[in-house]
Amino acid sequence: MPRPPDDDPVNDDAAFRAAVGDVKPLPPQASAPRAPRPRPRARFRRADERAVLEESLALGPGEWLVETGDELLFRRAHLSARLLERLRRGEFAVEDEIDLHGLTAVEARAALREFLTEALGRRLACVRVVHGKGLRSGPRGPVLKHAVNVWLRKVEAVLAFASAPGRDGGTGAVYVLLARR
Repeated sequence: MPRPPDDDPVNDDAAFRAAVGDVKPLPPQASAPRAPRPRPRARFRRADERAVLEESLALGPGEWLVETGDELLFRRAHLSARLLERLRRGEFAVEDEIDLHGLTAVEARAALREFLTEALGRRLACVRVVHGKGLRSGPRGPVLKHAVNVWLRKVEAVLAFASAPGRDGGTGAVYVLLARR
């Protein structure tokens, strides 16, 4: 196919060189700066830990043991009673908290699981979980309070928990002491 007369390759090369002008090529050793590589993330390990935590938070039948005004207390066998008493008095600094008011048991379990996973990832030592007293729960009693009591006992990283003093929610909240990994 013949070229049109104004499409001359020699004139194109000359026009390009004139447009570029005095350009110097980069030296061969100079290359574009590299962005820092992102830190590797252990996706499968975290997924496994999340699955174990989710399974441990499952509430079995017949595990509703706490009354509305009852104080929640729990500690692993290897921890001293003195440590539990200090936790109960609020002598540990609360580093984060979650409020489960208004959530269904299913929503609260998912929120608590995510909260504990994040707290463990941040290596927090003490957190507060506000579950409420269940005063408006009707004849079956406080749903979330019972559930939180059972769920926290099943989480291996929970060393102890105790109902908070009145200034921090009383029997409607618990301080949770976590194992730092």
